[in-house]
Amino acid sequence: MATRYPANDLRRQVGSPKSSKGSETKDTPCRNIRIYGRCRYEDSGCTFNHDMDKNSSQNEFTSKKPLSVESPPFTPSNHPTPQQQGQHALPKKSVLSQAANAAIFVPRAGSNSTPALQSTPEQSKLNAASSSEFRPQNYEGSGSGVVQNSDPFTESFSMNSMSSAVPSMVNYNTYGGEQAVLAGQSAGFHYSHGNYPITAVAPQYHVYTPFGSVPTNLQPWQRTVADFFMPDSMRLDFENKQHATSQTLPSNLPQLERYHSLVPLDITNRKNTSTFGYTSWLFKAQSIKNGRHYALRRLEGYRLTNQNAILDAMNNWRKIKNGNIVTVHEAFTTREFQDSSLIFAYDFHPLSKTLQEQHFPSPSTGARLFRPPNNVQEPVLWSYICQIANAIRAIHSSNLAARCIELNKIIITDTNRIRLSACSILDVVQYETSSPIADLQQQDLLSFGKVILALATNNPSIQLNNVKATMDGLANKYTLTFREAVSWLATPAAPGEVKRISDFISGISGQMTNQFDLTLQTGDEITAEFAKELQNGRLARLMMKLNMVTAPEIDMSVVYNWGNNADRYKLRLFLDYVFHQVDAEGKPVLSVGHAVECLTKLDASSDELMVTTSPDNRTLFVLSYKDLRQMLDRAFNVLCRQSKRGAPGAN
Repeated sequence: MATRYPANDLRRQVGSPKSSKGSETKDTPCRNIRIYGRCRYEDSGCTFNHDMDKNSSQNEFTSKKPLSVESPPFTPSNHPTPQQQGQHALPKKSVLSQAANAAIFVPRAGSNSTPALQSTPEQSKLNAASSSEFRPQNYEGSGSGVVQNSDPFTESFSMNSMSSAVPSMVNYNTYGGEQAVLAGQSAGFHYSHGNYPITAVAPQYHVYTPFGSVPTNLQPWQRTVADFFMPDSMRLDFENKQHATSQTLPSNLPQLERYHSLVPLDITNRKNTSTFGYTSWLFKAQSIKNGRHYALRRLEGYRLTNQNAILDAMNNWRKIKNGNIVTVHEAFTTREFQDSSLIFAYDFHPLSKTLQEQHFPSPSTGARLFRPPNNVQEPVLWSYICQIANAIRAIHSSNLAARCIELNKIIITDTNRIRLSACSILDVVQYETSSPIADLQQQDLLSFGKVILALATNNPSIQLNNVKATMDGLANKYTLTFREAVSWLATPAAPGEVKRISDFISGISGQMTNQFDLTLQTGDEITAEFAKELQNGRLARLMMKLNMVTAPEIDMSVVYNWGNNADRYKLRLFLDYVFHQVDAEGKPVLSVGHAVECLTKLDASSDELMVTTSPDNRTLFVLSYKDLRQMLDRAFNVLCRQSKRGAPGAN
């Protein structure tokens, strides 16, 4: 239908309301006539009065100008008047001048009558405090504009039609360590996760977290609560890794034959074929056989032409057990990704980063766009050199080659602890076109030198064109010994000369010894911290026994034959002595040191005497920890004999 309104005029989208009750609205003046001078719905169903001559009280105003700011507000015919409600008529209020810009009222599709308003003029005013919260009901994007009366708690709410109107959520890598993508960075997974909102929920860390100042003026025999447990930083690191290992994300990834619960680990969705010649993706998955988690490297679109390629590679690489190499377990092909893919299963190291992500973070992973130069310290580089040399020595001694010594294929699994990942892949992919093993080993040494040189110069794309000039530029930052070692690695061997990793290790034997000593010291520290947790485990088992024996408040000895009542009564008083002490004013005494001390003496069956008192102070027992331990063992053994499953493994 032709209209005099332009296409971009919003007024064309609305119109006058329709009503099936023509007898009630035929005498009501159409407000479009009052505001705009005409109603373009006059001939298409608008039932209001368009002949302004019939309304003699208002004809004088409408005949002079199309807009009257003195017009009374529009009132539906079935709206109760103040007289009908038994109230006095309110004075007419003028229509504001902004009403001239109001949009034309358009009747809803399918509506037969104007809805009745049940509020008084005073109640029709906007009241934000009394307004109910908007709740979408049966939103299906039909465009009809009809709001059905439905219960939002019983009828489903579809999000399918809202996908085009609501901005898509940014998928991010939970295991990348950097969560800056929540602020708008576009570092998503390469697979869509549907309509599931993915949120980063931190695990609920709980007890043994001291805060505030640490006392330093303690006597040699005094201890703090933190002295009984491992350091918070170590505990937090372990809990973060456990949380990352057990975390799953809703996705449309398939379930493989022997692995399920696949989670993407790539922090970008860019396809890169520079390393393997095929697009590769990395996943975390759980094994169906043993329940352990593995890292799966998938090569997209690979077609196996020789079955011996996988068998030979796996037989050779499974023999290598080295602390600086990610162990490979198996390789297989699958069509679960709707193509022919090659899958490699490796050990999974949660929260690990590549050297590329650690030292050259990109803006998509949360790094600043203009990052100031930050050269890696020489001790850290020496640690990297010694560890990579250890890994290459293990590989070359097995007559193999790493072939993947790159910044994005070397991962950091702990503080300055690195491992070579993605080994054995090229042995399968290039099984029939591989170069001699001696040439590949020489290329490993050049790649080794290139990685260290890139870290030293803070340039990830450095080339080995002029190594001497590059090393001269590092004279003010690194020692001569370091520069000579890197220069030996980054310089190709002379014709007829063969470089060996064993010769390089002999040249840096001093640094290798230092790294070995640091490793021993770290092992001693971890052993000492775990010794604390060993004692905590013993106390936990002791508490389980005590609660199993003393838990019933009623006499259950007749039913379950639970030991002697006197023994259990004394053990119950012992628990009051340990956990329910009060001071002279009757206030509870909270002393973790007292509880740990008493439980430790009970576990060791100490001969030290103690005094337990009943709550009414009428009964006193002078007992030794040794006597209490014997009572506990007797009562618990009775439980074990009566139990169907026998003694638990913690006994």
